[in-house]
Amino acid sequence: MEEQSDIYDVVIVGGGPAGLTAALYTARAKLRTVIIDKSATAGALAYSSRIENYPGLTSPVTGKELLDTMRKQATGFGAEYAETQVVGIILSEPAREVITMDRTYKGKTVIIGTGSMGRKPAIQGESEFLGRGVSYCAICDAAFYKGKTVCIIGNSEEAIKEIEPLARFAETVYLVSPTPRLKVEDHPNLRNERLRLLSGYKVTAIEGTDIVERIRIIGPDRQESTIQLSGVFVYLHGNKPVTDFLGDAIRTEKDGCISVNSMMETSVPGVFAAGDVTCSEVRQVIVAASQGCLAALSAEKYITNRDMLKSDWGK
Repeated sequence: MEEQSDIYDVVIVGGGPAGLTAALYTARAKLRTVIIDKSATAGALAYSSRIENYPGLTSPVTGKELLDTMRKQATGFGAEYAETQVVGIILSEPAREVITMDRTYKGKTVIIGTGSMGRKPAIQGESEFLGRGVSYCAICDAAFYKGKTVCIIGNSEEAIKEIEPLARFAETVYLVSPTPRLKVEDHPNLRNERLRLLSGYKVTAIEGTDIVERIRIIGPDRQESTIQLSGVFVYLHGNKPVTDFLGDAIRTEKDGCISVNSMMETSVPGVFAAGDVTCSEVRQVIVAASQGCLAALSAEKYITNRDMLKSDWGK
């Protein structure tokens, strides 16, 4: 029989404003809560350089600073925080399972707040070679490239963090940044001896036969060239809801967003969604936070079988 201590009351997928607000409310309600976040420095809010329209701010802050404050507040009430990548989810009762690279988290309820930084394959050959040299997870696939040449496409801290796990195996790791400057320029991974940095380059095509063999790039001088390699790790962002780990577990709309009702309930009882991952027309930090609050209140109601929502657990 499964130990009750192994099951969280609430498992929150996503560490943006929706997920962190939900964690603040559930943890303060004395519900055992864990936040699973791919990266503390990734996401739409983390990339914002100036936030000044969030209530309570007396002066502008960066998105990262606001997220750090939210995270500190949630963990201060007892929420656990795990920085790892979710690769799958099983939503059958009684304990739903969120599967990560490190372990499986089981919860009575799940709140999904993964945002909308996903993207459809946009580089020529990206879809064709997915799983045959194209990957979106260095930690998952680095070991396949022992002694080989690979590249990371992107300019974010998330992309830079993937240098180290790849460099443990690959002989050479190219970081191909579409912009002249990286979003983080003092990260220790940038000093890895196996790294070759190409700033201001655009990958125009991923080519090969059965597997990836090379990429085509255009540099700042507008000249095209090729790099022979075996693996391509893509860390470019768009505005598509991040729901690839869900499979068919929850009903989504044609653009991938999660359908919810007014209380953030999804098509699966006990599973909630909040923020930019939902089919919301307005994408603002305050909207995501408010939806995170509603999802938390709904999760507490579901767990306790309340007829009415309870919104404050203070003395």
